[in-house]
Amino acid sequence: MNLLTRHIEALIFTSETPISLEQIANCLKDIYCQNFDIQEIEQAIHQLVQKYQSEEFSFEILHIANGYLFMTKPAYQNTISTWLKQNANKRLSKPVLETLAIIAYKQPVSKTEIELIRGVNSDYAIKKLLDIELIEIKGKSQNIGRPLLYGTTQHFLTYFGINSIDELPALKEISPSHSEIGQDFYKSE
Repeated sequence: MNLLTRHIEALIFTSETPISLEQIANCLKDIYCQNFDIQEIEQAIHQLVQKYQSEEFSFEILHIANGYLFMTKPAYQNTISTWLKQNANKRLSKPVLETLAIIAYKQPVSKTEIELIRGVNSDYAIKKLLDIELIEIKGKSQNIGRPLLYGTTQHFLTYFGINSIDELPALKEISPSHSEIGQDFYKSE
C-alpha cells in the first residue's frame, strides 16, 4: 500500500460522516500541493475496500451517503447494538420515530401535514429531530401562512446507512405485521 492510499485511509478513518471523493481530493491537494485524479483516489479506495474485506477485520469501508465511511461488519452488529443499548443516554421515542418516518416519506412536509397524519401535536418531535440533525428546514410552503417545510438531512442518510431516500422501503413493502401502529385495531375478536 502506497503513501497516498494510507493518507486516504487516515482521512476515512477520522471522518465522523461519509467523506466524499471531492473532499478527499481537496485535502490531498493541500497536503501534496498538486491535484489528484478522482480515478486515482477511487483506485486507492478500492484497494482499501479489498483490504478490509478480510475476516481479520471487524469493520469495513462502505460507500454511503455519497461518501466513504468505516462501518462495523454485519457479523458484529449484535455486539455493537448491545453496547450502544447499554450506553445510550437517550433513544428516539416512538412519537419521534413516527414523525421522522412521515417526514422521510412525505418530504418536504409542513408541521400541519405531519399533525394531520399523526393526529397529535408534533412540536416536541420536530424540535428533537432538528436538534439531532436528522431533519432540517427545507423552505416555506406557498400555502396560507407560509408554514415551514421539513425534510431529512445528510446525517439521516448516514444514520440509517443509505445513499438516498430512494433506498427506503416502499410503503407497500411494509406489512402490517411489521408495525405496531394500529395493531390493536386490526385484532379480530
